[in-house]
This record gives sequence, structure tokens and C-alpha cells, in this order.
Amino acid sequence: MGNKKTKRHSKINLWAGRTSTVFSIMLVLFVFGLLMFVEYHSYKATHEMQERIAYQVDLNAETTEEEALSLREELLQQEYIKNVDYISADEAARLFSAEIDEDILSLLDSVNPLYPTLMVTFKANNNPQHMTELRTKFEKEVMEYTNVDSVTYHESMVNDLSQIFYKLSWILLLFVILLLIVSVALISTTIKIALYNRRYTIQTMNMVGATMGFITRPFLWRSVIYGFLGALLATLLMFASIYIFNKQFHLALFHPQHFTAYILLVALIFVVGVSISFIATYFSVHNHLRSKSEQFN
Repeated sequence: MGNKKTKRHSKINLWAGRTSTVFSIMLVLFVFGLLMFVEYHSYKATHEMQERIAYQVDLNAETTEEEALSLREELLQQEYIKNVDYISADEAARLFSAEIDEDILSLLDSVNPLYPTLMVTFKANNNPQHMTELRTKFEKEVMEYTNVDSVTYHESMVNDLSQIFYKLSWILLLFVILLLIVSVALISTTIKIALYNRRYTIQTMNMVGATMGFITRPFLWRSVIYGFLGALLATLLMFASIYIFNKQFHLALFHPQHFTAYILLVALIFVVGVSISFIATYFSVHNHLRSKSEQFN
């Protein structure tokens, strides 16, 4: 009777240990996946905003359209420049008139006070220092042209965007590292519980001469299964949460342009889940068996 109760109690502890292992992995991977999701979308949003910021190159009144277009082509040769739009003096007047809802030429007796300009956008870059160097280089090179009067842009906005994403990336990276450390600790604890429940079996196997690899192999196979199950549950929970959030706030989080990134994210979750489970199990089992073998010796 006592044996039956002991076996039943051991089975309950074993299943509780397995469930807690999968649950621990699931929670860690769920938070990890959400952090990577936020990182990806903050990266996309920051890049899109950076590439919308225009650097205005003001040309002097004597600049012909041919000269302006020639300068445009030269600027487009620079690898860090994404696009250059030419706005003639007449077009600038039309745009300004539309903005103030009144014809500027009629107010100034058909004299156009506006000069032709080039609106330049840069390719996005996450390194604030590199962006600063590119802007300095761009201003210096453009101002060497005789038909360029000035270069203007929203400096504070450019700097703020670069700094925000740079800091956010580091904060998220630190969170990910902490999560991985916590997950390894949690898995190690649950593996120790499983080892304790099977201590008599392991001791018997040691006594009959079973190798460490033979004893470890079943635990490692289970760790792969636990990691896979934890990753599967975490992925389902993560996308269910994202779906609800997307529906609630009418966002475009499931646009086809994101699908490739989401597939890579899911693959990363499974790789991380299986890896941390395998590594934590490997070291826990080996440390346990080594300590036991030292006791026997």
C-alpha cells in the first residue's frame, strides 16, 4: 500500500516537474517573442521615419533646370542617399500658394521670390554617430557647388530618432539576456526535481556500469520535446495576443510585407526554446551525475 502511494506521489511530482518545465519555457519564449516583435516594428517605424526626413538644398536664382537636374544625378550617385526630388521655382510657388490658399504671384505682382530646391532623403541608419558623420559630409560636399545657397533640415528630429532607436535596441537586448538567464535557471531547477524523482533509478544504472551518455540521453531527448512544446505554445499565445491587439487598435500588423520577418521570428523562438532547454538540461544532468560519481568514489 505504501509502495503504491509512493509511486503515485512520484508520478505526480514527475508530471508536475514536466509541466512546470514546459510552462517556464513557454512564458520565457512568449516574452522573448514579444520583445523581438516590438524590436522589429520599432526598427521598421524608425527607418521609415528617418527616410521621410528631407534635407532641403536651396539653389540660387540663376540655377537653370539643367544644372539642377545634373546636381540631382550627382547626388543620387552617393550610396547613403535614397532619393532626390527637384522642385522648380514655379512649382515651389504653386505649392506655397496651395498651402496659404492664396496665389503668391498675384500678391507680389507676378514676381516669384522662391528659388529652386532639391529635397534629399537619406537611407536609414541605426548608428547616430554614423548619421552625424554622413550629414556633415553631405553638407560640406553640397556647399562646394557654386549654385547652392544653403542646406536645411530638422536637426533635432533626426538626432532624436537615431538616439531613441539606439537606446531602445540596447534596452531590449538587456531584457532578452536577462530572460535567457532566468529561463536557464528555471529549467535547471525543474530538471533537478526530475533527477531527484529518478535518483534511485539513476543510482542503480550507475552501479551496473551505465555510461554518463547512456543515462543522460533520455533527459536530453525530453529537453528537446519540452523546448519544442514550449516554443509552440509561446508562438500560439504570442500571435493570439498580437491578433487581439491588432484588432483592438485597427493596426496593419498582419500586412504581407511583415510575413517573412514573422516566419524568421517563429523560427528563432523554436531555436531558442530547444537550445536553452537542451543546454540547461545537459549541464544540470552532467553536474548531478558528476557529483554522484564523486560521492561513490
